Amino acid sequence: MADNNPPPEENQIVESSTTKDDTSLETIVRRFQESMSDSKTHKFWETQPVGQFKDIGDTSLPEGPIEPATPLSEVKQDPYNLPSVYEWTTCDMASDDICSEVYNLLRSNYVEDDENMFRFNYSKEFLSGVPARIRVRDEVVKMAEINFLCVHKKLRSKRLAPVMIKEVTRRVHLENIWQAAYTAGVVLPTPITTCQYWHRSLNPKKLIDVGFSRLGARMTMSRTIKLYKLPEALVTPGFRKMELLDVPAVTRLLRNYLSQFGVATDFDENDVEHWLLPREDVVDSYLVESPETHDVTDFCSFYTLPSTILGNPNYTTLKAAYSYYNVATQTSFLQLMNDALIVSKQKGFDVFNALDVMHNESFLKELKFGPGDGQLHYYLYNYRLRSALKPSELGLVLL
Repeated sequence: MADNNPPPEENQIVESSTTKDDTSLETIVRRFQESMSDSKTHKFWETQPVGQFKDIGDTSLPEGPIEPATPLSEVKQDPYNLPSVYEWTTCDMASDDICSEVYNLLRSNYVEDDENMFRFNYSKEFLSGVPARIRVRDEVVKMAEINFLCVHKKLRSKRLAPVMIKEVTRRVHLENIWQAAYTAGVVLPTPITTCQYWHRSLNPKKLIDVGFSRLGARMTMSRTIKLYKLPEALVTPGFRKMELLDVPAVTRLLRNYLSQFGVATDFDENDVEHWLLPREDVVDSYLVESPETHDVTDFCSFYTLPSTILGNPNYTTLKAAYSYYNVATQTSFLQLMNDALIVSKQKGFDVFNALDVMHNESFLKELKFGPGDGQLHYYLYNYRLRSALKPSELGLVLL
């Protein structure tokens, strides 16, 4: 059960108006298989209970768990063996010292772009987790959401990642959890959907200066800055920051909205409080409260994921907002997300990123988002879908 977020990527948003249209799962897998030699097949993943490439299109296979749960007494009780000089440590994330060690490992060794210009820099507040409930079609399944699989750069020739994946699987099984959800920027067996990242420039001069964006053809810096300029004032009456007392109303709004998607998070009030209640430098959530009825009618949220800027003499951090969960019922998606862009700009973000999941495509182009270079593939461990989803059928965003 491995996770690898897509790398921070070069952003080709200036004057972008189209994105790749040949991104069906079958096309991606075919191209991938054509590019692979026999020596590069996924020998590890072919041994795991995940959808296999050879089964794509076989509608006779049942949906649901690939392998049944087994009695906990039959789960391997001892950790998997590591090379002799290494040992397993269970990290107590409540300890400031250990949390700092994990943070520093990720800050120095986690996901980078292909040109080694940017590296994800998750804050310490992100480094915790709880089991999740994810609805797949009509079944609500308890899952682990897997993140932060990271091997120190000096140890990457030692084949530690498969052992880490098997060990985290064993530990999850001991909690009587048999499925997982994860994402990767690379194609593994077998995505349930493939999504595109889109980027909306908030600080175009900085993005161009650090190499995240390029100046468009026939564009000057001043014209580019003017192109992406946002209003100073919010547009939507009743738009305000989410508070603790809003949790029940936001939960009802989200549950109703997410019920339409093929795979989606199954939020209850505790989940909404944990994941979506605003926390500085972690998650921002806003809602629209009707001035007349005081009903909560709309909701938007984004999380903070900066990247370290490598080798630039003037800048050290790229502050990025990532679209999380958004629900528009009385306000148009365009207006709601335009207000989200305004508040993110006011909070000092350089770029606002969004996947083309849920109904996000309805606002991306008009709000001057442009497609990025990379794709994000979603996976389920030990759960088969007979057919892949469109990104717009996915109601799940993993941090």
